[in-house]
Order: sequence, then structure tokens, then C-alpha cells
Amino acid sequence: MTDSYSHHSKFYVSVDCIIFSVSDGKFRVLLTKRSFEPEKGKWSLMGGFVRENESVDEAAGRVLYELTGLKNTYMRQVKAFGDVGRDPGARVISIAYYALLTSDNIDQQTLAEHNAVCSDIENLPELGFDHPDMIVKARAQLCRRITAEPIAFRLLPELFTLTQLQKLYELIFDEEFDKRNFRKRVAENPSIEPTDVIDKAGSRRGARMYRFNMAVYQQTQKFKM
Repeated sequence: MTDSYSHHSKFYVSVDCIIFSVSDGKFRVLLTKRSFEPEKGKWSLMGGFVRENESVDEAAGRVLYELTGLKNTYMRQVKAFGDVGRDPGARVISIAYYALLTSDNIDQQTLAEHNAVCSDIENLPELGFDHPDMIVKARAQLCRRITAEPIAFRLLPELFTLTQLQKLYELIFDEEFDKRNFRKRVAENPSIEPTDVIDKAGSRRGARMYRFNMAVYQQTQKFKM
């Protein structure tokens, strides 16, 4: 350490992961119940301290991997949270990230081992630290990105109906969309392709299923919903 650094205060740096998913018609965020102080007994986001030999991005990826067993998952940094009193245990600056997972990617046994649940974002329990603010800001960033980038499909199965796609957007934005206008936007988007598969789970007539074509998107690099 150089002499010019030695007289400065030292802080802890951590990461917190806002892991979004959709299941049972609800937009959800993954929470874990803390078994240690500070904020013991409260629900919180999954996080951890940045290790000496890793970047903040690597630390966030490690935390996500420990919880899901997945690597190379879609993850984006939200912002740094550094209010002086945000952590009652010590001065901690946390870098928040959000990730998108399908419900199939979330292993229930692993959740149980971490005392974690996927909670309905509209009915969250009392959370510790400044985690409610992290979730609000992560959701706002997701809403900005999801209309311009094809990231919504990371929350859907490979094949989906237009009703499922519209419902997903409505859950994320917490508002209803006009069905005719939404389907018009889908029809104008060449990367969302109809298939010959018919889903008859919802009605006898059934609904055509669609898929997202990454190759078409990469050729045009245009996406708008």
C-alpha cells in the first residue's frame, strides 16, 4: 500500500443480487431469511462481500452461482448504495445487480438450503437494510431495458403464447396493456416468430405458440415492444 492511501478510511464492499423470476402468474424476487446479525430474522436479498481477488462483477456472479448453480446468466449492475448508515454492522458500500431466471432454473432444494423463497414482488415481507430501494430501482431499470432489448424472453420458456408474453410485460410494468396494440407491436417485430405448435391447455381451440429468434435479432439489432 502506498503512503498516499494509508491515511484514508477503509470500507467494506459487498454485492446484492435482485433475482427476478415469474411463476404462478406472479412477478417474483428471490429473498433469503437472515440467520445472523445484523438484521437477524429479517428477509433480505442474497449477497456477500467482494473478495480480495475478484471484481464486483465476479462477486455478483459467484453469489448467483452459489444460489442457482448457473453461470453466464443475464445480469446487469443497477447502482452503488453507499448511505453511511445503510448497514448497522459496519460501513458497507454495496453494488446491486439484477438477474433474470426462469422458474425452471431455480432449484427448490438449493433454495431450502439457503432458507430462500421466491416472493411475490407486490406483497413483499419486511426487508432489512435498504433492500426495498434496491428492488424498486432494479425494477425501474428492467422496465427501461425490456422495451428496447430482448431480455423478456429470459423469463419465458422457449415456446410461449402471445397471452403469456403480454402477461409477462404487464407483471413487470404492473399495468394492463391493450391487447390489440400489444399484438400489433409483436407482429411488427421480426424476431418474434410464430410456430406450428398449438397450446391447447387454455382452450379447446388452442393458441399458437411463438419463439424468439436470436439470429434474426442479431441480423437487425433492432427490438422494440
